[in-house]
Amino acid sequence: MLPKFWRKIKYRYNLIGSYCENCGGYFYPPRNLCPKCRRKGKVKEVQFSGYGKVLSWSVVHDAVENFWMSKPYVVALIELDEGARLTAPLDCKPDEVYEGMRVKAVFRKFGEDGEEGIIYYGTKFVPV
Repeated sequence: MLPKFWRKIKYRYNLIGSYCENCGGYFYPPRNLCPKCRRKGKVKEVQFSGYGKVLSWSVVHDAVENFWMSKPYVVALIELDEGARLTAPLDCKPDEVYEGMRVKAVFRKFGEDGEEGIIYYGTKFVPV
C-alpha cells in the first residue's frame, strides 16, 4: 500500500491533465493556459484513462544508482487515447516494443535510497 502522504498529492500519480474547451486540445501535465490557442479561462482539469499507444521509444543501457529497473530498459513517448503526449518507462523488453503498441498506465516502484531510505514510485506503462 502506498503511504498516505504520497496518495494525497493530487497530480503526482493520477494522470491528471488539461482540456481546452476552446480548441479541444488535451495536455499533460496540467496547464492554466492552452499552449495551442493561448486562451485562459477555457482550460479544465481532466482525468486521463491511462490507455494509449507508443509513438517512439529509446532503450536506456545504464541507470543511476538505486534505480530498480533492470538494464536495458525502455522509455517511450506515449500518446494517450485523449490525445495528450508524455514520456514514461515501458515495462517490456526492448525487442518487444513497436510503434503503435497499445499500452496502459500502471503505478510501480522505481527505486529507493538505500535499504532504509525513501521509496520512489511513479507511472509506467505496460503492453495491453
